[in-house]
Amino acid sequence: MSAPSPSPPTVKSAMRTLDLIEYVVARPSGVVAQEIATALAIPMSSLSYLLSTLVDRGYLLRDGRRYAAGPGLDRLRRPLVEQSLADRARPLVEALRRDVNETASLFEPRGWKLEGVVTATADHTLRYSIEVGARTPLHCVSSGKAYLAALPEADLACYFVESDRIAFTPATRVDPADLRADLLAIRAQGYARTQDEWVVGIAAIGAVIRRAGRPVGAISVALPTPRFTPASERRMIDAVVATARRIEDLLHAS
Repeated sequence: MSAPSPSPPTVKSAMRTLDLIEYVVARPSGVVAQEIATALAIPMSSLSYLLSTLVDRGYLLRDGRRYAAGPGLDRLRRPLVEQSLADRARPLVEALRRDVNETASLFEPRGWKLEGVVTATADHTLRYSIEVGARTPLHCVSSGKAYLAALPEADLACYFVESDRIAFTPATRVDPADLRADLLAIRAQGYARTQDEWVVGIAAIGAVIRRAGRPVGAISVALPTPRFTPASERRMIDAVVATARRIEDLLHAS
């Protein structure tokens, strides 16, 4: 008689995370961290990290010392057609941040600005950060320029008539001729690059996200210029462009 096949290995942190979610969901009134640690035999040092991550992603809510199920769990149950761009792209934005360890953000258009809808901040002490809901101008950030470069000419003409293009730094380009030259280069190379144009000391790489051929958003990585070396720039270009294409594949699948 042959020996039974060994059970497939499990990833301990993944099992802990699933146990944690299931335990909290089963207690609608909420539960404190110490109770979770005791019930699931999870050290408090590991539990604190798991709880913080799940709260950040919206899978749990924290009210004082108590944790309860969060709206992120409802998002997982939505039909694909009801999921927003942010819902679908969030794991890829997080993966991009882990890949390059710089702040990665996803933006959607709001008039002639872009609004941050997902952001994952770098671990470095010196880092760029942007809040979800913050709106940025199009003409001086990499995500905005990538988005502008993908607009049809009629929309672009409206932008130059209707937008207020402020010179935030000496490097900000506000003249239509200068910006159009930038946009031509962006179309040719497939990504946008900015440095010191919105905030002195910050550089960024951005790429547009299209759905059915039209721009619906943009993704970028931003970082302090001391870490913006030729080697890191090439790596970020490849990572940002690849992430934008993966997000487009997700949108196409629907």
